[in-house]
Amino acid sequence: MQESVIEFLLLYEQVAIAISICINLLISIFGVIPSFFLTAANLIVFGFWEGMLVSFIGESLGAGLSFWIYRKGLKRVVVQKIERYKWVSKLLKLRGKDAFGTIMMLRLLPFVPSGVITFAAAMGEVSGMIFFMASSIGKIPALVIEAYSVYHVTKWTTEGKFILTVIACFGLILMIVSRKKSRQTF
Repeated sequence: MQESVIEFLLLYEQVAIAISICINLLISIFGVIPSFFLTAANLIVFGFWEGMLVSFIGESLGAGLSFWIYRKGLKRVVVQKIERYKWVSKLLKLRGKDAFGTIMMLRLLPFVPSGVITFAAAMGEVSGMIFFMASSIGKIPALVIEAYSVYHVTKWTTEGKFILTVIACFGLILMIVSRKKSRQTF
């Protein structure tokens, strides 16, 4: 997928930034597609800092657009179904500083699915402006971590090898724990 995006961006070099941002908007709207492949493509095509800036702009605009679409299209239907759960109800009622801080902290975590955060915020009472600001500010460090990791993995540096080793070990641990839990339930 990443290679196809790189080829496409290079083919349409004059409008590559706009294309990348549009792809990011689509990723954000769907909410379940990871964006790391686009971040990697942006880093390769535009360079580290410029690629990271293009990714940041695309992800921020995508979060804002997704928030608006989710709120306008899904809120009435979804809130009625999930309000019966107390912890969800409390989360949906966050406003102002509490909402800002929660959204920003969730965005700081680089591998928490952005779509989940956006969807939860859109179903709640947080204003669009607070969501957009908190989401964008929180996304900066997460994107730096993601870009750094992707850059070193794609360049196959020592840091990249270490990052892949840590991810592989973490995945292995999760798989072992998951298997143990599934055996205990039988």
